[in-house]
Amino acid sequence: MDAECAASRLRVVLGHLRRPSAATVVAHLTSEAISPASFHPEQFQYTQDNNVLSLEQRRFYEELFRYCTLPEILKYVQCFTGPNIMAMHTMLINKPPDTGKKTSRHPLHQDLHYFPFRPSNNIVCAWTAMEHIDRNNGCLVVLPGTHKGTLKPHDYPQWEGGVNIMFHGIQDYDRNNARVHLVMEKGDTVFFHPLLIHGSGQNRTQGFRKAISCHFAGANCQYIDVKGTSQENIEKEILSLADRLYGIKGDVSMKDIWQFRGRLVKGQRINL
Repeated sequence: MDAECAASRLRVVLGHLRRPSAATVVAHLTSEAISPASFHPEQFQYTQDNNVLSLEQRRFYEELFRYCTLPEILKYVQCFTGPNIMAMHTMLINKPPDTGKKTSRHPLHQDLHYFPFRPSNNIVCAWTAMEHIDRNNGCLVVLPGTHKGTLKPHDYPQWEGGVNIMFHGIQDYDRNNARVHLVMEKGDTVFFHPLLIHGSGQNRTQGFRKAISCHFAGANCQYIDVKGTSQENIEKEILSLADRLYGIKGDVSMKDIWQFRGRLVKGQRINL
C-alpha cells in the first residue's frame, strides 16, 4: 500500500470522527477529534533515529499509531480498561477484492485466542471504518451475547480455496446464534469484547475495504502461560513466524512477543 495515500485517507477518517452522523444500533460515532493539522510528523514520538526506516515510513507509522492515542477514542476505552491503558495490537485492515475463492473472508473467531493476558473483561477492541462498509465489501458480522461465554478452541477452517495465514476460526460455535451485520459509515467506531464471536464476509467489490483498529488492555492485566491450553497452537505459529522473519530463536514465548509490542497510551505501565 502507498504510505502517503493511506496516511491521507486516515486524516480524512480522523476528521469524520468529530462529525455527527445518523445514529445506528451497531456502531458508535466518536466525536470532537483533534484536528489533523495539529500533528507534525517531524515530531517523532514512536520511532527512533536509525538507517532502517525511511522518513516517509516513519511519518506513516506516526500518523497511523496516532489513532491509538486519540482522547476521543481513549475516553471510551477507559470505560473497559480503567485509567492505565496499553495499546497492544493495531491494524490497518485492507481487505482485497475476492478472487472468486472466498479467501477474503475472515472466519468467525474470538480475539482472545491471540492474547496471552487476562482478565478478558479489561480488554477491548476499537474498530473504525475508513469508508462505507456493508455486506458487499465484507463488513463485520457479530454474534451478540457471545462475549458472556468462554474461549473456544480455534484452528484453520476447512474451507475450499483455503484461508489467510493465522486466520483461525472457532470449531464448535452454535450455528443457530443470531447474527448482526455491522453496516458502517466512514468514521463510525464500534467497541467490542475479546470473547465476542465475530468475523467478516468476502469483499465482492472491485475496491479494497479499509478499516483501522486497535486492541487495548488495562495495564494491570497479567500475562498467562498458554502452554497446554487451546491457545498453544497459535503460540507455536506466532513463534515460528517470528523465527522465519526475524531469526528469533531460543526460549521465547508469546508473552515475550506481546510484551515487546505493547505501548502505553495513558496512565502508568504496570504489568503488560
